[in-house]
Amino acid sequence: MSLDEELSEHAEHAKAPFEKKVAASMAVIAAALAVVSVFGQLYANEELLTQQKSSDQWAYYQAKSIRRYQSDVARDIFKTMSGEQASHAAEAYAKNSEQYARDSDEIQNEAKKLGAESDLKGRQALRLHIGEIFLEIGIVFATLAILTKRPIVWWTSLMSAALGTAIAITTRFIS
Repeated sequence: MSLDEELSEHAEHAKAPFEKKVAASMAVIAAALAVVSVFGQLYANEELLTQQKSSDQWAYYQAKSIRRYQSDVARDIFKTMSGEQASHAAEAYAKNSEQYARDSDEIQNEAKKLGAESDLKGRQALRLHIGEIFLEIGIVFATLAILTKRPIVWWTSLMSAALGTAIAITTRFIS
């Protein structure tokens, strides 16, 4: 075996540990990407579900408002009539109207709370999706590191993955 062939063989073996390190880091980045992706989808689904609940509450609020308005109209009609029976009916409709007003306030507060929760879940899902992007970029750079055999490209991959992971982890601190 000539000296050039022997040096070439040793150089090839020296590169193998680098490729193993990069491949191992790619596996870790891919696992992190899978977890972040699943959580991003869960938060996006929760956003949609709470938005739907908020919409349902607003529809219920509107129904109560319509009933309150109808009670007000009926109360006013009975007030214009004479007689004890009309007076009792007017009082009953007045009580109904008051109850609908109280119910409407509670329903409105619940709808606002659900809307705010939906917005929060949306911001959290977006943050997880941004973390996903950086993890995907990390995998791309790790692939390039194997192809180019350049450690700087691998370090770029690790930094991108670390940034993506940090963004995803800090999702819980958003309020």
